[in-house]
Amino acid sequence: MAGTAGGRVLEVPVRGTRPTSDRVREAVFSRLEHEGAVDGARVLDLYAGSGALALEAMSRGASDATLVDAARAAVEVCRRNVRALGLTRVRVAQQPAERFVREVPSRPWDLVFLDPPYDVTASELVQVLAHLTLPGALAPDGTVVVERRARDAEPAWPDGLELVARKDYGETAVFYLEPAAPGAGGAEASPAESVPTGS
Repeated sequence: MAGTAGGRVLEVPVRGTRPTSDRVREAVFSRLEHEGAVDGARVLDLYAGSGALALEAMSRGASDATLVDAARAAVEVCRRNVRALGLTRVRVAQQPAERFVREVPSRPWDLVFLDPPYDVTASELVQVLAHLTLPGALAPDGTVVVERRARDAEPAWPDGLELVARKDYGETAVFYLEPAAPGAGGAEASPAESVPTGS
């Protein structure tokens, strides 16, 4: 951990969790902090596992966080980690990610992490992401961070979210997404569409 909880080591569930490596987590937060995406952010950590990503964000100045995981063992580990770090304004919910995101939050999320298990398919992941494009779910300047296996095909991102960067770290690919500009449709225009032709 870095930030106010610097040097602390988190508990990790014994099974069913693929923790983000220290190297990847440090790279992710280096980018997010450079962009001002962490300080004061409302954070949602789906498929939370140990809760490391959201708890790191809280340690670095996020305002509050919600950790979501379907597995009871992971939820119990998350709660113990929250207590061990002495963090407040952290909620832990035992619920499948796809069910949790159906309910629009009272205030939009600023920063969302999704690091699903390998057995979560691309189509299942995209369905979860699609709910984040509903009005009120994600702040207009929000950021979504998705981790996948680098060798897997890149998901077909839903309309309403656009890919702004991909970074590979060995076997891990990290995708950074943001709300698409109105009328962008979530897909980049081809050069033929975006560049006027003259006669």
